[in-house]
Amino acid sequence: MPNPAKPRRMIAKLKVLPRPDSLSDRVYATLRDNLRAGRVPVGQPLAEAALAAQLGVSRTPVREALARLAADGLLDSDGRSFAVPVLSDSDVEDIYALRFLLEPEALREIGAARPSRKTLAPLRRALEDMAAAHAAGDGAEFMEANYRYRSAWMALIPNRRLARAIELYADHVRYLRAFTLGDAAVRTVVLRGLRRLQAALGAGDGEGAAAAMEAHLREAKRILIEVTGERTQAAEAAS
Repeated sequence: MPNPAKPRRMIAKLKVLPRPDSLSDRVYATLRDNLRAGRVPVGQPLAEAALAAQLGVSRTPVREALARLAADGLLDSDGRSFAVPVLSDSDVEDIYALRFLLEPEALREIGAARPSRKTLAPLRRALEDMAAAHAAGDGAEFMEANYRYRSAWMALIPNRRLARAIELYADHVRYLRAFTLGDAAVRTVVLRGLRRLQAALGAGDGEGAAAAMEAHLREAKRILIEVTGERTQAAEAAS
């Protein structure tokens, strides 16, 4: 009597195929990056049709991306009209209240893990690039290196939910860097704060890293309140 057929075994060690980001996700990421970089003027309406034409996509993924950005608080929405919000002093206070809760704690965790010199190498290189850009008076390059420094320490946060919350609230004010990092005095303050942070991380000092980030955020908040106040006065004078 013939033996019953043996069940076929699955091929071992097959990996799940990566799924490319959806078109809506790519539009969202592109628009968010432009908002972060301050390339979209505050108050300027974002027209769905015009954005779709510029990006070479249909209006649907643009509509979905704009709705997500509004849900994140990165755009103001009035029906189907979207624009970069004008931040008041109260908005900055609210945003920084959350950042003070989240970011020092993240740096405390990173420092307490005593990261190796190799682990901290991307931060060190970005800080060196910031110093070089500052010396050359290149605000745009300084801002780019500053983004890389932030991305490098954010990648070290063990709690990824904490990292996502930090990224969201930092994005609310990130576009204002375009109006601050062109100022040499501001760049000097930023470098001083990040060097203190870098020293604490290098020493494996979690409490020192948290204190350095708290001091850095206090300076950033002070500068942004000054900038938003000046921009509000300028807008009122022009109206």
